[in-house]
Amino acid sequence: MLVIITGISSGIGFALARHYLEAGNNVIGIGRRNPFRHDRLIFFEKDLSQTTDFSFLEEPVSGTDELLLFNNAGVIGNVQRISEQQHSDIVSTIQVNTIAPMLLCQFVLQHYPLKRPLTIVNISSGAGRRPIPGWAAYCASKAALDMYSQTIYLEEKERNRNIRVYSVAPGVVDTPMQETIRKADPSTFSSLHSFIQLKENDELTDLKTVIGKMQTLLSTPYSGEVIYSLRDIQG
Repeated sequence: MLVIITGISSGIGFALARHYLEAGNNVIGIGRRNPFRHDRLIFFEKDLSQTTDFSFLEEPVSGTDELLLFNNAGVIGNVQRISEQQHSDIVSTIQVNTIAPMLLCQFVLQHYPLKRPLTIVNISSGAGRRPIPGWAAYCASKAALDMYSQTIYLEEKERNRNIRVYSVAPGVVDTPMQETIRKADPSTFSSLHSFIQLKENDELTDLKTVIGKMQTLLSTPYSGEVIYSLRDIQG
């Protein structure tokens, strides 16, 4: 199986890459930097805030018998009210969190053979399912990714493609993104204290738990449901 993972530089993407490499799979990692070397890892240095062309994946995508795609890369953007941003985060946040994964999904659907097993996992967020002041662009970007995931699944089922599509909220995970959130200005981010408390009370989800629950989800027979939260998965 070939596994493509965006955002492997740190956090969930790094943990996913390590898991699938240790399990004996071939991995293509996409990110701004490569944190490790491995014989079965092919790394493409790409900044998804600038990348709209995924033609560099055409040969490996069309040549594999089973494909698993993780659209994991994401940015929180400015943790600040939209009306108070001197430099808007809307374009950059939507580009990384929504446009890049949409284009990568489209590329894979156009180049991967119809009858071969394909699994797409888009890493979403609970913030795409409820508004959080200070995260307007981030919330909107993840809500759009949820709807896109559901729609492409229905479209490809109409084509009788052998496909599973998931849009997965991983929960509040102990990653560098959380460090960024905790550095926000409390005058522009009313939820800051809650996120600081999660860290202080050791209530952030660790990466090992995230990977375990993700594997539980992917090993469960597919029901046609697209939207998931790992908080609801036992494992």
